[in-house]
Amino acid sequence: MSLYAQRGVSAQKEEVHAAIKKLDQGLYPHAFCKMYPDTIGNDANWVNIMHADGAGTKSILAYMYWKETGDVSVWEGIAQDAVAMNLDDLLCVGVYNHILFSSTIDRNKNRIPGEVLEAIINGTQIFFNTLAQYGVNIQYLGGETADVGDVVRTIAVNGTMMARWPKQKLITNDNIGANQVIVGFASSGQTVYEDNYNSGLGSNGLTSARHDVLSKWYANQFPETFEPSLDEKVVYIGKYRNTDTLTVNGVPHEVGKLLLSPTRTYAPLMKVLLEQHFDDLYGVIHCSGGGQTKCMKYLPQPLRIVKNNLFTPPPIFEAIQNASGANAQEMYQVFNMGHRLEIFTNEQAAPALIHAAQQLGIDAQIVGYTEAASTSELLLKGSFGTVSYQY
Repeated sequence: MSLYAQRGVSAQKEEVHAAIKKLDQGLYPHAFCKMYPDTIGNDANWVNIMHADGAGTKSILAYMYWKETGDVSVWEGIAQDAVAMNLDDLLCVGVYNHILFSSTIDRNKNRIPGEVLEAIINGTQIFFNTLAQYGVNIQYLGGETADVGDVVRTIAVNGTMMARWPKQKLITNDNIGANQVIVGFASSGQTVYEDNYNSGLGSNGLTSARHDVLSKWYANQFPETFEPSLDEKVVYIGKYRNTDTLTVNGVPHEVGKLLLSPTRTYAPLMKVLLEQHFDDLYGVIHCSGGGQTKCMKYLPQPLRIVKNNLFTPPPIFEAIQNASGANAQEMYQVFNMGHRLEIFTNEQAAPALIHAAQQLGIDAQIVGYTEAASTSELLLKGSFGTVSYQY
């Protein structure tokens, strides 16, 4: 059993998918987000979309870093995580503007004071202000903040987004097919709209990242940050403290800050691509939970997906793998490993998509291609060899 599973987490969320399998799949079953007829405007040419997500266990990392260093500003990054994990899912169906957002924050009041709530709430608005500069407008409608210390040990930061969107401007993934290329957009580096280097980790796989990288010191110092029934052998097995450093491109970065890099949003890029290259976007995937295997959930037909030109994994993933001993098959299934957005397109259009990304400081490249097949299969090829996933 993998370390990820031993910690009570599932990269593929099998039980969740089993629980919802009887629900209506919406108008477009292969789309990245579920969409329904427009009951708000009652217009047959529009759809309604509502999506919920959050920062996950990344808030535990923020809690430990804040307690260890006194730096309350790290909570602003958690606010961005909760927004980006919603927003970037909506981007995959073509929604990038005129969005409503409501936050849901559950806290243990004995451990999370008002200054943390203030940093999260203000951080949310600061992030929206930044996005507005790029033509992505999100209205902050408040939300629910609950003191539920009997439910959460520290804090859970989540949110819900809602939009109304015209059908003719939707990406449904129904156009994904054989003989297409896949353009990947880097999750790490520093875009023109980011203030600091981004490790690329995002908000998925943080349970493993936290326990694999950080040392046993945290188990003793902050026992409220993990499930007490876990085997000691899988709890904080790394060698680092948050304030230790890793060198990235010759520059030292605190381990804690690398783990807490706010989830990059691709909204400024997707606004350009959706407005200028809409017809060339056959399918869009947010490589979140499930990492590089995420695309296989949204194929409208059996295909062989070959990713043979993947990004070199950013240093944070190397640190996680070295600490955990996980093989490539597990790493690429849990983490994005270098790109968190991918677009299925034609080979002629790919250079324009890549150029648009580079203009915003986002590395991009063709990472793979599609082939006709009788059954769906994903092949990842790199210095690790070839890894196969059957579906």
